[in-house]
Amino acid sequence: MIDATGNPQTVLLLGGTSEIGLAIVGEYLSRQPVRVVLGVQPGDELREATVASLRERGAAAVDVLDFDAMDADSHPAVIDAAWRIADIDVAIVAFGLLGDAEQLWQDQAAAVRVAQVNYTGAVSVGVLLGQKMKAQGYGQIIAMSTVAGELVRRSNFVYGSTKAGLDGFYRLLGETLAPFGPKVLVVRPGQVRTRMSAHVKDAPLTVDKEDVARQVVDAARKGEKLIWVPPAFRFVMMVLKHIPGPIFRLLPL
Repeated sequence: MIDATGNPQTVLLLGGTSEIGLAIVGEYLSRQPVRVVLGVQPGDELREATVASLRERGAAAVDVLDFDAMDADSHPAVIDAAWRIADIDVAIVAFGLLGDAEQLWQDQAAAVRVAQVNYTGAVSVGVLLGQKMKAQGYGQIIAMSTVAGELVRRSNFVYGSTKAGLDGFYRLLGETLAPFGPKVLVVRPGQVRTRMSAHVKDAPLTVDKEDVARQVVDAARKGEKLIWVPPAFRFVMMVLKHIPGPIFRLLPL
């Protein structure tokens, strides 16, 4: 159960070795001990180290479930297993693939894989999480989107289009669930310093994963529905969306 100050007792992280997802879990742990349930890709070499790290950081307990984002048929059993461990107060949807932007629009198999993980997989678990939380009458879903999904750009349009789909689904899932008690927070970060972006030069407004985590947890406690990280990105995107198409296509984005 989520207490009066917004602190959960049990957190489910789908994408159980995601750096940003784990940073959010860590932010919750910095406020009080919580039970953590990790949905981890079978064979993920970071599994054991992640469990040990969470225990060191004060997790009340750490449970691990095999979770394959591409295997939608297995998702009902995974979500049922999470709820058998404990009622889930906060569920973080933080799995995804970036891929090589130029390969994706020219490689059918690679594009389909990214779409299945980033969109189909996210919708699959979103429906299941929504129904579980609707039944229990409370809960918080945190869905990791991106500013690239708010305004799909030529430089990474396959990835951006999958995140645009995720973004729209979870925003409207939140509206649909609101009368029943559960809340949904969609998070639109810009570039975040993680292993995935280690080879990329910092862009303007690049942030650390800990910055994302603090803003996400604060927003969830306030019941917010949509945030940009850092907040200044909201205004950057407002400007970009009003630039005429022929000019926008000339920008180095």
